[in-house]
Amino acid sequence: MRPSDGVDDPAAERYNPFTGRRIVAGVDDVVPAAARLGLEPPRFCEQCGRRMLVQVSPDGWWAKCSRHGVLDSTLLGRR
Repeated sequence: MRPSDGVDDPAAERYNPFTGRRIVAGVDDVVPAAARLGLEPPRFCEQCGRRMLVQVSPDGWWAKCSRHGVLDSTLLGRR
């Protein structure tokens, strides 16, 4: 899964990667403090809202969506 997947499609639904809730324009979704500080990896797929399999290691993390593949902290520059 690439961070840019689905970004070009304005009709694509987006989901909060920390809460799994659908992102609605004009409605604020509370993001956990640890996630705001960059200490928490995403737990939900931004494209479909499904819960992801997450593995945290001392030097980073990876998260896998059953539909959209793997997102790695190295892709986001967080490792």
